[in-house]
Amino acid sequence: MIIQEIQVENGPSLRSGLKPKIRIPSGKEFARLKNLMTSHNLHTVCEEARCPNMAECWNAGTATFMILGDVCTRSCGFCNVKTGRPTWLDKDEPLRVADAIRAMGVKHAVITSVNRDELPDGGAEIFAETIRQARIVNPDITIEVLIPDFQGEKSALDIVLAEKPDILNHNTETVSRLYRRVRPQAKYERSLQVITWAKESGLTTKSGLMVGLGETSDEVIQVLRDLHAAGCDIATIGQYLRPTKDHLPVDRYVHPDEFQMYKARGREIGFKHVESGPLVRSSYHAEKHV
Repeated sequence: MIIQEIQVENGPSLRSGLKPKIRIPSGKEFARLKNLMTSHNLHTVCEEARCPNMAECWNAGTATFMILGDVCTRSCGFCNVKTGRPTWLDKDEPLRVADAIRAMGVKHAVITSVNRDELPDGGAEIFAETIRQARIVNPDITIEVLIPDFQGEKSALDIVLAEKPDILNHNTETVSRLYRRVRPQAKYERSLQVITWAKESGLTTKSGLMVGLGETSDEVIQVLRDLHAAGCDIATIGQYLRPTKDHLPVDRYVHPDEFQMYKARGREIGFKHVESGPLVRSSYHAEKHV
C-alpha cells in the first residue's frame, strides 16, 4: 500500500508542540478495500475522519465501521461527520457490515455510529444486530463497539451490553471544562456513567480523548483519574487535528514528551493499557487491546 504524506495545516507549528503529518493511503489494495465499502453501501470512520492510521490498521486486520448512516444529529465542534436530521433507518445494514468484515479479512472489527438522537433507542438495536450478524458470518472475530451515550438511557445501552462485545468503548473526547464548546449536546458526567454501566455488566471498557483544544495537562490527568474511577480499563489520547476551517481551531500541538507523560501517569493511575501519541485515535492498536 502506497502512503502519501500531507501537512495537517499550513503555517508554523502552534506553541510548543510538533506539527504531526497525516499519512493518506493509496494504491491498489486501498482502492480494492474502498471499492468494497462502496459496493456494500457502508461507511468507515477510517475514511470519514481521514484517519492517519488507516493503512496500518487495515493491514493489521482492524477496521472501524460506521453504522446508522453518515448524518449525525449532534454538532460537535471537532467532528467532520455531517450534521442534520436523518430520515431513514437501514435495517439491512448489519448483514452488509458482516459481509464486508468477511470480504476484507478483518480480524478485529470496531463498530461505531453517528448519533441518532431522533430514534427512541438511539440506534441501539441496530448496534446489537450488527454484533450478532458479524459473529454469525465471522465466528472467530473479536468485536469492539464505540458507542454514543444514548442520551443517558440505560435501557438503550442495555440492548448493546446484552450482546457482550469484547470491548465497550465510549469516548469522553475532552476535559469537563470544554464540553459546552466541544460537545454541546453531551455531558461529561453522562459519559462517565456509560463507562460505569458497561463495567458493571462485566465488559472490558475503553475511552479516549483529544488534546490540543485548550485544556491543561492537569485537566487531562483529572480525566484519566475520573475514567479509571468510573471503571475504565483502556485509555487512548491523541492530538486534535482540525478537519476544516469551519471546525474548532487547534490551540496547540502537544509535544511527544507530554504524550509519554500521559501514558506513564495513566499506568500509575491503574489503566491496563494506555495508547498516547500525536496520531493515536480510538481504534489505534485496537486489536491488541482484546
